[in-house]
Amino acid sequence: MWIAAMWGAISGSAVLLGAIAAMALPIKKRVIGFIMSFGTGVLIGAATYELLGESVRSGGLLPTGSGFLVGAIVFTLLDFFISRKGGHQRKRSAGQSGAAKSGSGLAIFIGTVMDAIPESIMIGASLIENNNVSWLLVIAIFISNIPEGLSSTSGMLKSNMSKQKIMILWLTVLLISTFSAWGGYFFLENASEELMAIIASFAAGGIITMVGSTMMPEAFEEGGSIVGLIAAIGLLVSLILTTI
Repeated sequence: MWIAAMWGAISGSAVLLGAIAAMALPIKKRVIGFIMSFGTGVLIGAATYELLGESVRSGGLLPTGSGFLVGAIVFTLLDFFISRKGGHQRKRSAGQSGAAKSGSGLAIFIGTVMDAIPESIMIGASLIENNNVSWLLVIAIFISNIPEGLSSTSGMLKSNMSKQKIMILWLTVLLISTFSAWGGYFFLENASEELMAIIASFAAGGIITMVGSTMMPEAFEEGGSIVGLIAAIGLLVSLILTTI
């Protein structure tokens, strides 16, 4: 189970690395858009091939479809609530203004945690069947977390949030990712195939909804029309990883 925690920490550490890079390096917004679009493609592939594909094979179409729709709906409702509080800025490199400055920091943090928990749970759960972590899932989450840390930190800095507070927030996300991966292994070790299918598809629904509502718009806004090609390359990379 501690191996699960380690992989959760590795995938979650990308947010922290992205935050450090945003503080230390003058990274152009266009580059952030390119990285985010690539992560979008890889995440779509991971959700499709690794989560949904395995769910259908092990638990059947009905549990998979139900879990997927519920995950998408739950994420949409939570994202709507958090976005009204300023959490939509969690993947935005643009600065915030007005009343959003004072209250959006916590909302950004909550939104990021909302993204991280289902992803990390499935990393831990992927170790249950054959004691091997899902490399595709780890790589996809790691790649997508880097631009999240970059973009969100850039926006927080422009909103005059202190670097110390920003680092505390991302360190907390790292700890939550680690614990969620551990919990995914520990609590789901004896779960039925149908329950695993529901949980995996629930996570996939949340991931796909998150990609469509936050990552893709941000990538296009920052990187331009070429991000579609980069996302396609990311999807191709995820396909290649499933065959290795």
